Amino acid sequence: MWGIRWKKIVLFLFALAAGAMLMACGQRAGAENGEGGILEDMLEEDADGEADNSAGAAADAEGFPDPGGSSPVDLAATGDAGADAAAGEMQEMFGKDCIAAQTFSVLLSEYSGEVWFVPFAPSAENPEFRMQIIQDGEVLQEIAGYVPDGLAGKAFDSLDAVSFYDVNFDGCTDIVLIETYGGTAFAAVYYGFAGDADDYERFFIAQEALSCAVTAQAEELSISGIRDFLTSGKKNGEFTDYREAYRAVGRLCALEGMSGFDLIYFDADEIPELVAGEPGYFVSLYTYEAGTVYPLMDRWAYGAMGNAGYEYCARKNSLRNVNSDFAGAIVYTTYMTAGSRHTLDTVVQIETYNFDDVNENGVPDPEEEGSIGCYGISYIDGRTVPDAECASYAAGEYTYMEGSMSLEELQAQLAR
Repeated sequence: MWGIRWKKIVLFLFALAAGAMLMACGQRAGAENGEGGILEDMLEEDADGEADNSAGAAADAEGFPDPGGSSPVDLAATGDAGADAAAGEMQEMFGKDCIAAQTFSVLLSEYSGEVWFVPFAPSAENPEFRMQIIQDGEVLQEIAGYVPDGLAGKAFDSLDAVSFYDVNFDGCTDIVLIETYGGTAFAAVYYGFAGDADDYERFFIAQEALSCAVTAQAEELSISGIRDFLTSGKKNGEFTDYREAYRAVGRLCALEGMSGFDLIYFDADEIPELVAGEPGYFVSLYTYEAGTVYPLMDRWAYGAMGNAGYEYCARKNSLRNVNSDFAGAIVYTTYMTAGSRHTLDTVVQIETYNFDDVNENGVPDPEEEGSIGCYGISYIDGRTVPDAECASYAAGEYTYMEGSMSLEELQAQLAR
């Protein structure tokens, strides 16, 4: 496996060759053309940890890489020795089926250090388009290609553009592709997921509803066109105020299929928080500070398995969730608060047994324990606590987060 410095030299040669030939290449349906850029533009990582890596990305007027993509280039057909060498090296490293024009060495938030994003065209051994994340010769993840239902069974034509950035404002790098199957181009968005622990599984999941909506509604099916459609071209961290930010978040959530929205005052400041979700099923909560949106809750489920939902105490920075097992025989009351790192942190969890657990097995046994509903005792971290201590964690009157406004009503509220 080559060292990182030598990899970048090869990519530099590849970028120059690709840029020189882009204007001579035909454009498939929906694919976009772009001018060749330098390697620094392709691999430049912004201060917020995002990276835009699209073949042929060109620097914009502010010195940042344009997130636009480019048409695929058949480097082997160009006759250019440098381009042939670069493509050959890619295929020697990753196999003859790798799509060299859309293969990148990139920094992704899900992994430590640079990794290779390597897409593969269908072949006799692997008849489907697929992608791999590779580091030091090890395949960290294989990502199956997403194809819309309407194009199922159509032949893969090309991978037209690739970009890596945080689409859904959660701090993780996502992947955006433009592909062509059977002469029809479409967008494919993959959300990235990663935990804090080193051994936590990292993965990317195709967002089918969002991909279909973007394909159908974006004015221009290009990477820059998609970003313009979703956020008017703004990256998270660049919003001028919470209104602009929440308009972008609301649009994205609606494209994902959410129908309920609200503006609430969760903490004591004068900037509201945004509630978004599907009432009765799940809810998300977003906060805003200095140009950046932060998700305090991301699709937290409720309405089943004893989870009654999530309540907030206005301007008190207090969230409450009541969950139960065994038809209410055991009740878990959890209080949370938003911390300085824009996360919801647990203050306390109160475990209440509404029966006398005579055999101390943590489960109501009706034959032995007929006291359900006639007895109650609460614990915090295994310690018995009185009702007064349990009540002391409540900050006041609580209201359920349910999302009572439509997207249109939210946008009208934000326009005031």
